[in-house]
Amino acid sequence: MPRLQRLIAVACLCMAWATGAHAGDDDAPAGTVYTGRLGAQPIVLALDPVADDAVSGRYFYVRHHADLVLSGPAGDPDHLHLLEGSDAEPGSSPHLDLTRQDDGGWRGTWQGPHGKPLPLILHPAAAPPIAGDAAPYLRQRARTNAYDAWRLSGLGLRRGARSTFMGHTLQWWRQPESKIELFQILDGYPAARRDRINAVLLDRLWSEVSAYYDCMATTGPLGGDYTQTVTPRLLSPSLVSISVFTEYDCGGAHPDFGDSPINLDARDARALTLEDVLWVGKGHPFRYTDDLEQDPAQPAAATAVDADFDTFSDYREKFLAPWLAARLAALYPGQVAGEGDGDDCGYDDPSIWQFPDWYLTPDGIFFTPSVPRAARVCEANDDWSLLPYAEVKTHPGGVALSLP
Repeated sequence: MPRLQRLIAVACLCMAWATGAHAGDDDAPAGTVYTGRLGAQPIVLALDPVADDAVSGRYFYVRHHADLVLSGPAGDPDHLHLLEGSDAEPGSSPHLDLTRQDDGGWRGTWQGPHGKPLPLILHPAAAPPIAGDAAPYLRQRARTNAYDAWRLSGLGLRRGARSTFMGHTLQWWRQPESKIELFQILDGYPAARRDRINAVLLDRLWSEVSAYYDCMATTGPLGGDYTQTVTPRLLSPSLVSISVFTEYDCGGAHPDFGDSPINLDARDARALTLEDVLWVGKGHPFRYTDDLEQDPAQPAAATAVDADFDTFSDYREKFLAPWLAARLAALYPGQVAGEGDGDDCGYDDPSIWQFPDWYLTPDGIFFTPSVPRAARVCEANDDWSLLPYAEVKTHPGGVALSLP
């Protein structure tokens, strides 16, 4: 999972736990997902395991797809009284009264604060059938999160405009409800390579759709925001690099933003780590891949070995961060000193370069510093921190790449 998506997921989970709904739970046990009808409308509902004498869950109308969170006391395990909404109040919020059935499902009523009760019938549900040629992400969700798989199976993509970038024709695709979009590459690579790259891009599109709905589930009656800007940065014979910049408000104290780029080896569509491209440490470059969602069928990198997080973090702190801070200070002394911007951003502080986001351009690697939330303006104003390939090529990473 890309670093930005992980941060958003943590924010969603924290808000969900506070309101009783476990948004984004990939490990819900079998039997907690149900399909059925609320009145005449098909719905999908998930109940989470009892925690702290409370029941939580969420459901969506099949025609609308957006989550409504549920919470209530555990009480009698065969009878549930659940309030609807992240800011639910007894007497002023819709509520569900349910009785367990012999098949493991539930039967009861849903009632708004001023309306008549509507019948509610739920049956245990496995994951929906997923076509064999569906995106790997959709097949993975069917194995790990039946609730999300039901939602995604009801969504489609709409063909958008075509554009051209670095001699490649790009066909854009958009998921209309979430407004998430990404492109497929139509030419410029051998067909087999292009298919592998496009499969990764399609998976990323669907994972962002999931992240959008997880974010929206926790935002309450005022709603939230999950807006993305996708910008291709480099399409070369051996490299694919794309910026995926997200502005989001998932119900926390403050909205936030960040870039979670896609960086691929175009030869096999493998996600590249920074250590694959740039290495300033001792010994042989390693790969730290905890945050990469790779197809296990892909061959292992022949020029690198995996490392645990402690090894990765130690290398970043002792080698990469001070080296990168020093090189950027030498290349961009005015920007690092903050001349004319009025902000004391501390670009010379190695700690903000320990875990940067990065993408590839025709001229070099662009790094985005990782700064505390209170100093996020420094990240927003950073449009200069490019490490030229002349520097990169003197410190090659663990994968033999043809850099521009």
